[in-house]
Amino acid sequence: MAILGQIRSRPWLLMGVIALALLAFLVNPDSIDKVFGKNPDVLGKVNGEKITREEFSDQLFVLQQQAEQQGQPKNGLEEQAWQLLVQSKLIKQQFEKLGFEMTEDYFWNQLQYDQMFAQNQQFFDEKGNFKTQELKKQIEDMKNMSPEGYNQWLKTRKSIEYRLMARQVFANISAGITTGKKEAEELMKQRDQLADIDFVKVDYAAYLQKTKINVSTEDLANYIKQHPVMFKAEPSRNIGVVYFPSQPSTADDAAVQKEMTKLFSVGTDASGGTENFQNTKNDSMFVMANSDMPFNDQYVAANQLPQALQGQIATAAIGQTFGPYKEQNVYVASKLLDKKASDSTSSSHILIAYKGAERSTATRTKEEAKALADKIMAEVKADPAKFKANLAQSDEPGAAERGGSVGWTTPSSPFAPGYLSFLASHKKGDIGLAETSFGYHIISVDDKKSGAMGYKVAHLVKSVKPSDATEAETDKKARRFIQQVQGKSFNDFVNIAKKGNYQFSNPKQAKRFDGQLQGLGTDKDGDILAWAFDKKREKGDTEFFTVDGTGDKIVVYLNGKQEKGLADPEAVRDQIEVIVKNKLAAKQIAEKIGKAGNLDQIAKQFGTTKQSAQVNLLSPSVAGAMEPKVAGAAFGVAKGKVSNPIEGGTGVYVLVKKNETVNKQPGDLKQFTESITQRNGGMFGQAWMKSLQDNADIEDYRIEIWNKVGAQQ
Repeated sequence: MAILGQIRSRPWLLMGVIALALLAFLVNPDSIDKVFGKNPDVLGKVNGEKITREEFSDQLFVLQQQAEQQGQPKNGLEEQAWQLLVQSKLIKQQFEKLGFEMTEDYFWNQLQYDQMFAQNQQFFDEKGNFKTQELKKQIEDMKNMSPEGYNQWLKTRKSIEYRLMARQVFANISAGITTGKKEAEELMKQRDQLADIDFVKVDYAAYLQKTKINVSTEDLANYIKQHPVMFKAEPSRNIGVVYFPSQPSTADDAAVQKEMTKLFSVGTDASGGTENFQNTKNDSMFVMANSDMPFNDQYVAANQLPQALQGQIATAAIGQTFGPYKEQNVYVASKLLDKKASDSTSSSHILIAYKGAERSTATRTKEEAKALADKIMAEVKADPAKFKANLAQSDEPGAAERGGSVGWTTPSSPFAPGYLSFLASHKKGDIGLAETSFGYHIISVDDKKSGAMGYKVAHLVKSVKPSDATEAETDKKARRFIQQVQGKSFNDFVNIAKKGNYQFSNPKQAKRFDGQLQGLGTDKDGDILAWAFDKKREKGDTEFFTVDGTGDKIVVYLNGKQEKGLADPEAVRDQIEVIVKNKLAAKQIAEKIGKAGNLDQIAKQFGTTKQSAQVNLLSPSVAGAMEPKVAGAAFGVAKGKVSNPIEGGTGVYVLVKKNETVNKQPGDLKQFTESITQRNGGMFGQAWMKSLQDNADIEDYRIEIWNKVGAQQ
């Protein structure tokens, strides 16, 4: 079952098509039925083909699994899930247009070429043949013995099918990418041609230092209209955000420090001032009664202790105390209770869980789990090599990817007691069965070695938190601010925030399902997005939010609403203002140059100098700047004639061509043709996918559905 294990442990390989409707988490399906009637499960369409809630739910689930295994946040993945689904639908449609069909035979014949299998030799025999029948048998066994594992395979298979379709489509279309002889000859000629030029460059940055140009909203809009494909926009919102963190004050810090000193060396109120951390006879009870963190009786290595202790702990005596000292936002006092060397064990395991076991999602009964564990144990005992093959049946996420390894542990590691007991009583090379609260473990003792010194340390911890008075002051400050900005312009909102030295951010293109707001990142981000996309919301609206658990306050201002269509000019100002300003500068510069007689006059007029360069059409570098328009003009102007002003990327150029030369480079026509074809093929895939998406009829009902459901609640 190792092959299936590989699949189950790599959800991020699933390219495109598995799903959650945001609604699965947000609303009761029954309430949707009442709103939408017969078909509430369609979240959108791609060229008429439906995207269902189930598909979206599966895709989002896979992305969340990936994020969890990589230690990344699980929220904010809805938009990524949607985009993957859209692309998968487009690929499927192209696959079918080419006359292909995803049959059983096609799937199994092409499976060996999928990225999940192609580079892993475990899926091939010694002759290089793909182990198709073995994989089929493992899937059939999983269907009978592990329903949840089989369900994961079905989702995985769907994603593999889309990848196989993509591979076929790209292969067929890429085969049509060729380079004709005439085209190759012309490109070779351009590659070898050089033009020697004198030129004057009026640099945009230098010109704009002396000449002020303001870019209006109309200027931005005109540029967007000239490039409509570049600025196709999905619904988004421009939101002003001011964040008021509820942080401990200096007085709050001093109060905690005073309390910690009292607990450390004076005495608790409960003991009448006689018992403190230094003299207590029951360290665990003292910590449990007085610390913000529970007592931990595990032995840990020195490098796992707070930084303040690491250099002292090795020579410390039992009972020695340290502190109080501050670690980030907590005060800590520590006491060494014991120290001892402990052996370390490296082990691997196959976990067979059951319904009701700790952290289990399995549906099998405990009796079924025991029977399966005994079966695997018998196989592994007869042939230890079968341990790896059976990892696919492990219910631990990512087990197959790690070979079932749990790494090195010691008797004090935070593991289930039954697991640690097995390791303590078995030697290197032993394989056996153990039961814990998580289920049944087939355990392999991979290695043992003498461990480093372990230390048992009691920590008395007091967190520095904002007091009620501090939180009240934060709340007062935030409410005063929202009162000041209500009914005011966005500029007023920004200026008042800056004047108060508040934390301001401005996500200008926040999408409904982004999950997080750029520059914020709190548990309230989703609520803010829902507020901003409410149909009743108008530009200039403000709202007040409180972050649960922290007491932080957020004031938001709706500065703009972008519906589907061309981008709002102000929403993309940061992206295009420099480009538009340069174009306005270029127009002014060209008008001032007019019909200048020679380069020296132009250089004098703009306070710059005449330069020389050698340019080439295929590598159009001019004095360190890539300027294809300038290179084109150099070969288009007559020798000795002053060119018209050329609007370049970094400035306006005027040039005179002195001569043209040919620098024949090595390589024959065939080699050159092949290199051009290969280059074009490499550029094709991404551009083709973008073109498909730009020209597709994509309908997204998610916002509409959520707004309607929200109105019913």
